[in-house]
Amino acid sequence: MYKERSGGSSRSEILSGAVDRKRINDALTKKLEKSSPSTSRAFAASTAKPQLPDVESETDSEEGSDVSGSEGDDDTSWISWFCNLRGNDFFCEVDEDYIQDDFNLCGLSGQVPYYDYALDLILDVESSNSEMFTEEQNELVESAAEMLYGLIHVRYILTTKGMAAMTEKYKNCDFGRCPRVFCCGQSCLPVGQSDIPRSSTVKIYCPKCEDISYPRSKFQGNIDGAYFGTTFPHLFLMTYGNLKPQKPTQKYVPRIFGFKVHKP
Repeated sequence: MYKERSGGSSRSEILSGAVDRKRINDALTKKLEKSSPSTSRAFAASTAKPQLPDVESETDSEEGSDVSGSEGDDDTSWISWFCNLRGNDFFCEVDEDYIQDDFNLCGLSGQVPYYDYALDLILDVESSNSEMFTEEQNELVESAAEMLYGLIHVRYILTTKGMAAMTEKYKNCDFGRCPRVFCCGQSCLPVGQSDIPRSSTVKIYCPKCEDISYPRSKFQGNIDGAYFGTTFPHLFLMTYGNLKPQKPTQKYVPRIFGFKVHKP
């Protein structure tokens, strides 16, 4: 059931909007709360507290479906479908060869519920037991697949191929620009404040002022920061030193009637 891609499949239901996706994630949250309630509550709090500015990015302003491309194309892989969802611009497409190597998935089976089914879904492998699943179980598998892909993704972007894929996104400013005035629209990199899943949402790191901020898009602002990790932007800039900008020379000076404000 959860493997179908044509009209009327569970995937199409997810594409109907944020409400369905929230319902699926809530179902997974309840599932995970049984094993680690403190972590799940912390993630829920981190997504609820910050009030992001009601600003639409270039991605948000586009009208149409949540997916760029044909929704009913059976030839589209799950990975391509997922990365083209609205709000998933930060993700790069992980090579299937990387996912099929068990060494790269070490330790993930204990973190993701329905691990085997989620992995089959990511790799587009038909499951013989999928027809027996209830609607709720299908939703759990779909959400588990997203979580599993995110945990694989954070490892992949630290590899040579992964960094090369993220380099193109960085050059195209797919991760957004620094909102700081004196950074002059510097392209940013995604970063997590924790490597523990469901702890906090993704932020963008500016290599110029070396500070973090919230993504402009409300869709991107709900992505788990653990899917990018705390290491990526810093290792990326060490690897591609030629892409690291110089620190800004200008600094804002507070003034009152033209006079600098004295700092005690």
